[in-house]
Amino acid sequence: MSAPEKLSDVEPRFFSRAQWIAFLVPTLVLALLLPLLNAFLPAEHFLRPSDFTLNLYGKYATYAVLALGVDLLWGYLGILSLGQALFFALGGYAFGMHLLLMIGKDGQYKSDLPDYMVFLGYKELPAHWAPFHSFPFAAFAALWVPALLAFVFGWLAFRSRVKGVYLSILTQALTYAAALLFFRNDFGFGGNNGFTDFKRVLGAELSSPDTRRWLYFASIVLLALVFLLYRWLTRAKFGHLMQAIRDGENRVLFSGYATARYKLFVFVLVAAVTGIAGALYVPQVGIINPSEMTPEKSIEAVVWVAVGGRGTLIGPILGALFVNALKSWATRAAPELWLYILGGLFVGVVLLLPGGLVSIPGKIKALVARLRRPPASPASPEPAA
Repeated sequence: MSAPEKLSDVEPRFFSRAQWIAFLVPTLVLALLLPLLNAFLPAEHFLRPSDFTLNLYGKYATYAVLALGVDLLWGYLGILSLGQALFFALGGYAFGMHLLLMIGKDGQYKSDLPDYMVFLGYKELPAHWAPFHSFPFAAFAALWVPALLAFVFGWLAFRSRVKGVYLSILTQALTYAAALLFFRNDFGFGGNNGFTDFKRVLGAELSSPDTRRWLYFASIVLLALVFLLYRWLTRAKFGHLMQAIRDGENRVLFSGYATARYKLFVFVLVAAVTGIAGALYVPQVGIINPSEMTPEKSIEAVVWVAVGGRGTLIGPILGALFVNALKSWATRAAPELWLYILGGLFVGVVLLLPGGLVSIPGKIKALVARLRRPPASPASPEPAA
């Protein structure tokens, strides 16, 4: 058998036909069918997803985008970042500023200033808030603000060749410092209460079912596009280079590649995409505060990836959905036990199922194959001399 001429002969660059079907069918069901059923079926119909369900799935979709970013960094590049929730929250804050300004005189104090600014005695809107009256500026800020912070931090860290556990600690310290800064309200971001009580976006009422459906649709589309983008990156030559950096950065350096630039590019890209997810999260949840950027949130995202399956792309999506669904149940049934459940889940997956949820079908298939394998026939005795 002759050797393949190129890498794509062994490993397809993108999707096979079966993989395209496996991707398109659930995407179309989630993005189109569920909103249509919600819009046109009567409220009592058993096939109609409720408004609450769509809102919940939209929130999970933004969480899945966050998990995909953690997986691209950790699973493919070998960077365990414990600060990704910071970029998610910064995107949410950037877009939340616009939503807060769009309340106008509908607030409690009937002022053009946000309610908390009136309460704290502000006489005029701070200068850095003024551009956020513009929807395009706020939407773009949700991308470039996290990207800029990631660029500055990444350039300093990767240029100094900080890696491993030291880089993880630095990212955790960064998000902790940012959370403290926002809690102090030194820049007029609402302190520990953050932003809430949003009314409208692009002139549409956020409480309207139509607006909720469009936000849900945008979240599912974003998740699908981000999955395709990361899939393309990981299946192309760039993806193999990322994995080479993960497995042996010094060897890649000696081969002539500037590994710091590649790591910086991926770090900034993931921060920008995660910020967009945060911008979609805020109008669906209705609040953004510093608790969304604390280290605990970033660690939760790492757990999502570990539970789903690191280095697989589909695994982080499954992990984000599974863990957050479990959290929704546990925080109602036994809220005081949730952190113990989360920690036990992480330890159990690491010890018993290191491949995550995505590895279960393969393990079942291997087990069935072993059970179906006929027993080896005993060796026949040698004839006597």
